[in-house]
Amino acid sequence: MLIPQLQKLLTTPITQKSRQNKSRLTVIFWYSLSLTFGLGYIFMGLRQAFSSKYIVSDDAREYISWMYRYFNPDLFPGDLIADYFQSVTPIGYGIIYKRIAALDIDLTFFSKIFPIVLGLITTSYCFVVSMEILPVPMVGFIASLLLNQSLCMHDDLFSATPRDLIYPLFLAFLYYSIRSSRLGILIVLALQCLIYPLIGFVDLLILALRLFRWQNGQITISQNRKDFIFFAAAMMIAGIVILPYAIQSSQFGPAITAAVARTMPEYWDGGRVSYFSHNIMSYWFFGRDSGFLALISPPQLLFGLLLPIILKFQSHFLLTKQLKDEVKLLLQVVIASLIMFFTAHALAFKLHWPSRYTHHTFKMVLAIAAAISITLILDATLRWSRQNGRQLLILGTIMIFGAGLVLYPSSFSLKVFPKTLYVVGQVPTLYNYLQKQPQNIVIASTSEEADNIPIFAQRTILVGKEYALPFHTKYYAQIRQRMVDLINAQYTEDINQIKDFIQKYHVTFWLLERSAFIPEYITKNTWLQQYQPAAQEANAKLQKALPVLATLINSCAVLETDNLVLLKTECIKAAIKT
Repeated sequence: MLIPQLQKLLTTPITQKSRQNKSRLTVIFWYSLSLTFGLGYIFMGLRQAFSSKYIVSDDAREYISWMYRYFNPDLFPGDLIADYFQSVTPIGYGIIYKRIAALDIDLTFFSKIFPIVLGLITTSYCFVVSMEILPVPMVGFIASLLLNQSLCMHDDLFSATPRDLIYPLFLAFLYYSIRSSRLGILIVLALQCLIYPLIGFVDLLILALRLFRWQNGQITISQNRKDFIFFAAAMMIAGIVILPYAIQSSQFGPAITAAVARTMPEYWDGGRVSYFSHNIMSYWFFGRDSGFLALISPPQLLFGLLLPIILKFQSHFLLTKQLKDEVKLLLQVVIASLIMFFTAHALAFKLHWPSRYTHHTFKMVLAIAAAISITLILDATLRWSRQNGRQLLILGTIMIFGAGLVLYPSSFSLKVFPKTLYVVGQVPTLYNYLQKQPQNIVIASTSEEADNIPIFAQRTILVGKEYALPFHTKYYAQIRQRMVDLINAQYTEDINQIKDFIQKYHVTFWLLERSAFIPEYITKNTWLQQYQPAAQEANAKLQKALPVLATLINSCAVLETDNLVLLKTECIKAAIKT
C-alpha cells in the first residue's frame, strides 16, 4: 500500500476532475515548500551581506556607485567612470534605484535585500510555469529547487546588477506566453527591454517562432492575422524601449571589434575579460563570456537533457499523457537563445557577450525540463514496482535520490553556498577620511582597494581594475591611457613627469600599497601586466633605482594603514619645487 500512496502524493496530476479542496491543499503544500527552500537560500546569502558594515556585491560597485548621484547630483563631478556606467546602465534598472533613493533608502542596503523580492517572484513563476506544462505540483517544487540552487551557485540573484531581474521577468514571459495573455506578454517584454535588453531579443525570437506550427511532419505558418499584428506590436514596443538605451550608451562606443580584441591581453587568459581561449571546447562551450554552456550547474540540471529521449518512448512513461502541448515552448527558448548566441558571435561585440543569451535562459529551461524528466521517471518507476515487487529497493533509491536533490548545497562538492561574491572593504579609516574631503577630489592608485572607494566613500578614482571594462572603445581608450600614465608616473625617476601627471588628471591623492616598489608587485599583478610596455619598463626601472614617489612616502603621507599609504599631491608638488 505504501507505493500507491507515495505515487498519489508525488506524481498524481492535478486535473479538472480532481476534488478541488484536496488539489488546492496539495498545490499549497508543494508551493510553500518551494518558497521555503528558495527563501532559505536567499537568507543564507543575506547573512553574508550583513556580516560587515562595508560589504557590497562585487559587480554592484560598477552599477550602484554612480547612483548616489540621486541623493547628491554634485557627486562624481566630471567622473569618466561614473558617467560611463551611468550610460550603460539600462534605463529601467536606473529608475528602480531612483525611486528607492526618493524614499531615502540607502542604495547599498536596498541591493542586499532586493534578492528577497526577486527570489519570491522567480520561485513563484517557475512553479506555475512548470505546472502549466505538467500539472504535477512536485514538478513545480523540483524545478524551483534546482533553479534556486543554480542561481545561488553563481550570484545570479545577489549581484545587484540588471541581470538579477532576468529570471523573474523571463519566467513571467514564459507564463504569459503559455496562457496566451497578450497584454501580459507585452508588459513583461517592455520591462525586460527596459531592464536587460539582451533577453528582449530572445523574447522576440520566441514570439516569431510561435507563429509557426509543426503538423504532420511539416512546418506551417499561422493563418491568424491577429498573431502577426501582435508580433508587430511587440517589435514596435521593443524598438521604442531599447532605442533610448542604445543612444544613451553610444556616447562611449562603438564596441570594440573581435579583430582588435584578439590583439589585446585584456581578452585572453588572465585578462580583465578572458574572452578568447586557445582551447576550442572552453571557448565554445564553457567560456564565461563566449560559451553557450557557461556556468550551467548544478549537474542535476542535466536531467533536463533526458526529456527529448523520454518523449520518444512515451509508451513506457504513462504520465507523459498529462504533458501539455506547451512543452514545445522549452524547445523554442533553446532555439531562440542559440540563434542570438551565434548572432552575437558573428557580430562580436555589437550585441555584447554571446553567453549572455544562453547562460540565463538555459538554466531556466534545464531546471523545468529536469523536473519534468525526474517526475516522469519516478512515476514510471513506481508503476513498475507495483507490478514487479522490490518495493523496499525502490523506496530506498527514491529516498536517497530525493535527499541528494535537497541536500546538494551542503555537500562536500560545494565549498561555498550560496556564492554571493560579496566584497568586504578592508580599510574603513580610508573611506571615512576621503568622505570628509571635498566632492571634487581625484584619487590615483594601482591598488585594487581603489575599486571600493566610489561605493564606500563616494569619491572619484582615476582608474580601477573593476571598472576597466575593455568593451566600448571611447571609454577604454581613456582608461588605458590613464593606466599607462599612472604606471609611468608611479615608477619614474623624473620629478617633472610626476608633476605633469598630477596636473593633467587633477589628482588630489595618491594611494599606494607598501609593496608597490618591489618587482614582484608588477610581475605578479595580472592587471598591471595588461598594460605593456609600461609594466615592463616600470619593472626595469625598479631594478636600477628607487622611484621618486617612494622617497616621498614618509613626508607626504596623510593616512597610513597596515598595507596602504595615502599621499596628498599638494605635498608632492611642494617637494618637487624644492
